[in-house]
Amino acid sequence: MTLFKTVAAVLIAAVAITATPALAAGGGAKHPRSGGFTFEGPFGTFDQGQLQRGYKVYREVCASCHGMHLLSFRTLGERGGPFWDPHAENAASNRYVRALAAEVQVADIDTETGEPIMRPATPADRFPNPYANATLGAASNGGAFPPDLSVMAKARHGGADYIYSLLTGYRAAPAGLQINPGQYYNPYMAGDMTPFWTGDAHHVPPGGFIAMPPPLSNGQVTYDDGSPQTVDQYAKDVAAFIAWASEPHQVQRKQSGVGVMIFLLLFLGLTYASYRRIWKGVAH
Repeated sequence: MTLFKTVAAVLIAAVAITATPALAAGGGAKHPRSGGFTFEGPFGTFDQGQLQRGYKVYREVCASCHGMHLLSFRTLGERGGPFWDPHAENAASNRYVRALAAEVQVADIDTETGEPIMRPATPADRFPNPYANATLGAASNGGAFPPDLSVMAKARHGGADYIYSLLTGYRAAPAGLQINPGQYYNPYMAGDMTPFWTGDAHHVPPGGFIAMPPPLSNGQVTYDDGSPQTVDQYAKDVAAFIAWASEPHQVQRKQSGVGVMIFLLLFLGLTYASYRRIWKGVAH
């Protein structure tokens, strides 16, 4: 039975690894609300329509401050991506991806003159950074450089739920909380309000300060599929897109994990049957 317990422990560990993404620890923040995302769990998959809406919110709202320099335009057309087309020869030749990339200007060098130029992006280009460098980005945002969103869903505790909660979690600062101009209170932002709290020391509000003003408002982005044009829907959609961008092959990884678990279960059955047959009638 020792072999049986060992293999069972391996299966349990495999389930945990497959179902749980790697996340960095946070602290001092309110626990994120659930966004009810379709890609959660070991059998979850992304909603392509939601990913398309999320890309639109990112491009029209977030891209002015936040880059995604690890993501290439062609990734949008890969299997499981927001603009995957089964009829396209490959992601780079995907007509939707080519059109979306051409809408964005990227920096380049003129091959004849050596002068810096701006040109339409191609599927091979990565998403451009909105600022030439971190110093310029910080100077343009009150001293706080907007973080890159390429792997934000994996870099924050709660993943997509954290992003969704943060975007919808802006609140008026509680009475007794000292807040400086250019700062905003958000209970889902990691931080410690103790040094800034003048109220009851046993009831320090959760959360922290964030330099980004509320980025979303109702009716800000037009949806063509009839989805609600509300802050809550925008936040869910862009959180799903950032979660996909953080791990574009998440669904394939989970499917591979399920296949491995099925194999291990079959292997467990064969191993146990062999064990019973070989040692049948032998006292040990």
